[in-house]
Amino acid sequence: MTGQPARPDATGPLTVLHVDTERGWRGGERQALWLADALQRAGHRSLVAARPGEPLAARARERALAVVACAPVAEFDPFAVARLRRVIKVHRVQVVHAHTGHAVGLAALAAARTPAKIVVTRRVDFKLRDNAGTRWKYGRADALIAISRAVAEALVASGIERERIEIIPSGVDLTRSFVPASRETLRELGVPDGAPLLVQVSQLVGHKDPVTFVRAVAAARRQVPALRALLVGEGPLRPQVEAEVAAQGLGDALRLTGYRSDADALLAAADVATLSSQEEGLGTVLLDAMSMGKPTAATAAGGIPEIIVDGVSGLLAPVHDAERLGDAIARLLTDRGLAARLAAGARGRAAEFSVERTAERTLTVYRRVLGG
Repeated sequence: MTGQPARPDATGPLTVLHVDTERGWRGGERQALWLADALQRAGHRSLVAARPGEPLAARARERALAVVACAPVAEFDPFAVARLRRVIKVHRVQVVHAHTGHAVGLAALAAARTPAKIVVTRRVDFKLRDNAGTRWKYGRADALIAISRAVAEALVASGIERERIEIIPSGVDLTRSFVPASRETLRELGVPDGAPLLVQVSQLVGHKDPVTFVRAVAAARRQVPALRALLVGEGPLRPQVEAEVAAQGLGDALRLTGYRSDADALLAAADVATLSSQEEGLGTVLLDAMSMGKPTAATAAGGIPEIIVDGVSGLLAPVHDAERLGDAIARLLTDRGLAARLAAGARGRAAEFSVERTAERTLTVYRRVLGG
């Protein structure tokens, strides 16, 4: 006997603790939920550490996933760390998967001096903070998953060794059935019957560049005056976005809906979907639209060109170029043959990004770090 912890079995069903203690419901939380659910359906056990009362915890319970209440007051909260450590030991967790930047520190401390391995997913395409804490916690990771080549390059630029990084794109649930928003809902949002509809689902934050979206709508309306647009999401840039809507004279043509629980239904009702980001890990909302067979126009930010092949599964415009993005939107609305061809290409492209494929590739990383 060496006194060392037993090496976890890498060959059979695994027990994985997914850590995401963010507030609200964004793409990262949805990806964590879908991965945990896909792994459990494949015969593994998923535990989800999330804040009580937040959407991730509620939706995990709806899918019969075990939820660990975890509400850290800071990234290195000792009480939250102790709680996760108990879970690791009691449930014999083999892999702790940190799905956000703040979760990495919790995972690193909780898994220390246990047999559990640490896997980190990075979803944004900007560099890590350059400080001792960041270097320590990412140095503790047994594997890092980047959701795109753009994210991987940002990690390498941050000093992470390339050989430690596995590129595994986020997935889309291809089994969902989408019911478009009702005419009554659209009328309440200022969309007249029969009006061509553009929808962008994104937070009103800097890296999503919602001001460029507003300007692109104005540019597109010069060619398609009947166009109506919905910007679905909330965030700190709302005052700037509202000011730009007024400056462009868009009035009721562009509605800021705020956060909507029926965002998928609004996207399903769109004639064209778009994303105006200046930085983007991958752009999973575009995968949603593409899986619905929606023609898409987006900026070529970050990992977006890794899912949209320009002229094949959508149209791309340079970052910050509202005129080019607006022209792409107008082309999709006026050239229905082009729109139909790109919609078919989009649906076929989205099929390559199933959440089941993401889960299979992630499981391979788990088994590798466990020595299987």
